[in-house]
Amino acid sequence: MTVVENPWQARLDRLRRTAPLPLLAVSTAVSFVTPENRPTVGEAVLVVAAAVWALLIGTRKQQDLPWQVSALAVHTGLAAILVGTDPAFGIFAYTGFLFAYPLAKPWRLVGFAATALIVSASISGGYPSAFSGRGLTYLLVAAVVLVLMFHSAGITSHALARDDERGRIVAENTRLQEQLVTQVRDAGIVEERQRIAGEVHDTLAQGLTGIIAQLAAADHVRDDREQLRRHLDLARSLARASLTEARRSVRALRPEQLEGANLPAEIGTLAREWTEQAGVPAQLSTTGRPLRAAAGIQDVLFRVAQEALANVAKHAQAEQVMITLTFLDDTLLLDVHDDGHGFDPGAPTDGYGLAGMRKRLAGVGGVLTIESEPGDGVTVNAAVPLR
Repeated sequence: MTVVENPWQARLDRLRRTAPLPLLAVSTAVSFVTPENRPTVGEAVLVVAAAVWALLIGTRKQQDLPWQVSALAVHTGLAAILVGTDPAFGIFAYTGFLFAYPLAKPWRLVGFAATALIVSASISGGYPSAFSGRGLTYLLVAAVVLVLMFHSAGITSHALARDDERGRIVAENTRLQEQLVTQVRDAGIVEERQRIAGEVHDTLAQGLTGIIAQLAAADHVRDDREQLRRHLDLARSLARASLTEARRSVRALRPEQLEGANLPAEIGTLAREWTEQAGVPAQLSTTGRPLRAAAGIQDVLFRVAQEALANVAKHAQAEQVMITLTFLDDTLLLDVHDDGHGFDPGAPTDGYGLAGMRKRLAGVGGVLTIESEPGDGVTVNAAVPLR
């Protein structure tokens, strides 16, 4: 799951790593240029030690709790000693608040309090050596700084908690989005497999079935050279058409017949070719004013007609087939009727055929209706909205 970084914590961590060294430089400059202050070797050593510490901190991002507590302790110790040598180092001591923020609440409060006491000494002119006017001033300043510090700490802690909660919500939303994307991708894969299965069934399987039928018919008319040649020519034609469709399925999975053509003309061509292959006359009639349907609708209805004729050839033992295209104002109807022996539409069927037709039509908002009774032929009706 994606981890969302808290922006407040990120800013505080950045300041903790970058602010100590510049503020130490400012404190050192103020201390060394003060006329009444004479820098000692010990003070110079402390400044160098603090600078090395600040450089080390700048190379380390947030670590585990023991490291953070140790970092706070070292920084607080250095700041306390430097402020004891010169109150000007209170500027550097202020960065102790940045070391306390990432800690858990008890350690955070201890760090805030220690830093506030050190900063208070800087403001009041140094640590008090006894209870006197200076000591009273230090206590008053410390009290004010502690109150202000805890108030601002409460506000900042609330902001950090709010951003943590927001980060958790964003992380959860990201996880759900990733899960949704995965589900959509998986569903797309399944749908694509079903579509390819339909294409294979509508093209290659039907073409191979037709080839087998023509070769079987040729086997029965070996002695009639004219009939034999006709069946072999049809088998070759089907093989070429199947090969073309196979290549097109790889490229676009879209019926070649419908590219740049209109539906009535191409279903008419389909009916003529099917008549030659099946030996059963199929006639097409068109009613209404032909409208140019969307390519997706034309594809679906062409495949429905193709599948319906394939079912007639395999199952119906029909003597005649009638195909009707009806163009209404907002609906396109396709009827394929045969006078074969029919079947019970309520009985379970095998194969992809009817289920594939229904799925294709549902994809363009259409419906499929089967009308049939045993011995009374079959009417396949497909209705697709045009608007």
